Amino acid sequence: MKRHLILVGLPGSGKTTVGRRAVELLSSDFADFTDIDEAVESETGQSISRIFAESGEAEFRRLERGAMDHALEQPPHLIAAGAGWIAQPGNLEAARASGAGIVYLKVSATVAAARLGDDATRPLLAGGDRATRLQALLAERADWYGKAEHTVDAEAGVEEVAAKVAEVASGDAG
Repeated sequence: MKRHLILVGLPGSGKTTVGRRAVELLSSDFADFTDIDEAVESETGQSISRIFAESGEAEFRRLERGAMDHALEQPPHLIAAGAGWIAQPGNLEAARASGAGIVYLKVSATVAAARLGDDATRPLLAGGDRATRLQALLAERADWYGKAEHTVDAEAGVEEVAAKVAEVASGDAG
């Protein structure tokens, strides 16, 4: 592969699930997959919720940026960014400077909320109605998500969305 592809989108858009399946579909085309939230948790030995609670969002964003920088230093592969990564100052520019492409997994707040169910591990969704909170996040980040080179309708099932991502990866990276 000639360049990384970074999946962005709301919590519940399928970045991790779709990314893993897309890598399987691509087989040898993409040798690896990195989930940035998982990388942060592995590096710190703490959950994202705990990092937010004990150190705050600013510290999490610093760790998230470091994990993305590390992933971008690896051979080109598919990367699932944290849901708010794209909206943090300098992140999109740094990714593009490295040659990475951005793929937006587009879902409605309602679909994302249904997918997340009772998942209580998302600090920015704590308290209040989850769909309302997701709608607010979408409104805050819509312009950022719109900066992606590719948009994939991610409201379908995992197989269909992963196939679309694999198609983008095959066509984009060649």
